[in-house]
Amino acid sequence: MPIMLKRVYDPPEKSDGTRILADRLWPRGISKEKARVDAWLKEIAPSNELRQWFGHKPERWEEFQKRYRQELQRTERQEPLRHLRALARQGTVTLLFAATDDERNNAVVLAKVMKGK
Repeated sequence: MPIMLKRVYDPPEKSDGTRILADRLWPRGISKEKARVDAWLKEIAPSNELRQWFGHKPERWEEFQKRYRQELQRTERQEPLRHLRALARQGTVTLLFAATDDERNNAVVLAKVMKGK
């Protein structure tokens, strides 16, 4: 299950495989054509409340991960997760995110969940 992470603003590459935007909001300043997103799974992204609470503050990272994992366990998140896992079984999936922090964002957590970590 090859899952990669990449900022949506970075140039697309063939090695990206299926490009999935895992953010609730469309990233600022990039067109859908330039982003070359194969699917936008905003329903799998953190809730607006959690996203706003986190605010990409490093001191909230540990708690954000815990809360986001809890959200991913909800019933309404199971179908998008199944879809994402099915895509990953077919080949490389690149989870796209807009955050400037490559190490502390929702795609990092989602990739860990996908890999069973």
